[in-house]
Amino acid sequence: MKRAVLTLFLGTALAGCSMEPKYARPEAPVPPGWPVGDAYLKADEAALPSVTWQDIFKDPRLRKLIEQALANNRDLRIAAANIAAARAQYRIQRADRFPGLDAGAGATASHGSSTGAATTSGTRTSFSGNVSIPAFELDLFGRVASLTRAEQDRWFATEAAARATRLTLIGDIAAAWLNHAADASLLAIAESTAANAERAVALTDRRLQGGIAPRTDLAQARQILATAQSDVAAQKTALAQDVNALRLLVGAEIDATLLSSTIEEAAPTVAELPAGVDSGVLLRRPDVVQAEYTLRAANAQIGAARAALFPRISLTGLLGFASNALTGLFSGNGFNWSGGASASYPIFNAGAGRAGVERSEAQRDAALASYEKAIQTAFREVADALARRGTIADQLKADTANLAAAQDNYRLADTRYRGGIDNFLASLVAQRSYYSAQRGLVNARLIEATNLVTLYRTLGGDSLLTVTPSGPQVAAP
Repeated sequence: MKRAVLTLFLGTALAGCSMEPKYARPEAPVPPGWPVGDAYLKADEAALPSVTWQDIFKDPRLRKLIEQALANNRDLRIAAANIAAARAQYRIQRADRFPGLDAGAGATASHGSSTGAATTSGTRTSFSGNVSIPAFELDLFGRVASLTRAEQDRWFATEAAARATRLTLIGDIAAAWLNHAADASLLAIAESTAANAERAVALTDRRLQGGIAPRTDLAQARQILATAQSDVAAQKTALAQDVNALRLLVGAEIDATLLSSTIEEAAPTVAELPAGVDSGVLLRRPDVVQAEYTLRAANAQIGAARAALFPRISLTGLLGFASNALTGLFSGNGFNWSGGASASYPIFNAGAGRAGVERSEAQRDAALASYEKAIQTAFREVADALARRGTIADQLKADTANLAAAQDNYRLADTRYRGGIDNFLASLVAQRSYYSAQRGLVNARLIEATNLVTLYRTLGGDSLLTVTPSGPQVAAP
């Protein structure tokens, strides 16, 4: 008995070797700094400060919507369930590293007679009880340990995916909230234009009746009115769809008081996020972290495939009691034990073992390429956002000047038409230009605000989105 137990623990102690390739984080396939030039902002920050979505999104109404979404969004619930499943799968795999124990008990009764040295007849009863160790693999070459590490890294990758889901959700809610504010502003512009067009139609109709204006002026005025009325209907539809989008993201009904009425009111509530930092910060992005843990899992899988080429040694054991009488079940004569070991080695399998190693190495190479692609994609997304950030101020300035000029031109053209100096066509062109300039400025303000949301999302440095304590703690590089 002592010999069997000693053999078991000795095998467990020897299970420390590993055939996994030594893992080293690959060099980031991007430049160490962001692009520079006229389209990019200059910044002197050497590292990304700790930020949270509360630091970026200042409006209490938007914060309320984000908090509701973090509690109710179904994608987050799916992500949480995926984490629980991955954690359970890891625990299942880890259990193979320890010997199991099975307990059993039985009783049999038989009736009959037998002849031999003495003739007996009647009912015979026997009892048994045992504790057995099923076949337990001595992990001498690290196969089971590598499989366990692979499952652990897949679990960590799943947690990183949940972080990415949460980051995307926060950005999507902010963008949808801003889109609603912009559509509300466009609706107000369309309604104001429609009201002005109605007055223009009435005035032109009176001038036509008085013989001052031609019928073409009235037709053109009605065109402006119909266009504005069509835009009013379209913007009402857009507002309803914006609410539907927010309702889906939040996972609950939307309180109308949490919505902004104009983009002019909503845009300034999104704060600046420090940009132009070292590109190594991208290693903190959840999708990059997920790709790295997937690479680690593939690396561990190679170790398991290599170890499968070597013999597998298993131990079995049984401790039990058996007796013809229940009262004598635990007597000294009733005790019995057995132990055994077996080894298996594939002599010929048509190269399947080597092919398994080659497949694992190919999967590792694919995971490496995916990891590098994730970093390159993140770099491109941040660089695009920085390019937009570097020029949006000039665009806003130009669009504001254009709106002021268009408004003044429309006022002068309308005055000249009413005074009989110019025809209605000049007023019509000026009104269309003014309407277009108003919509253009709203769009530029929306771009400015959503660009800040994009920077928050693409940099991925929200300190509230760190992995839960049960998983890895990923520090900034």
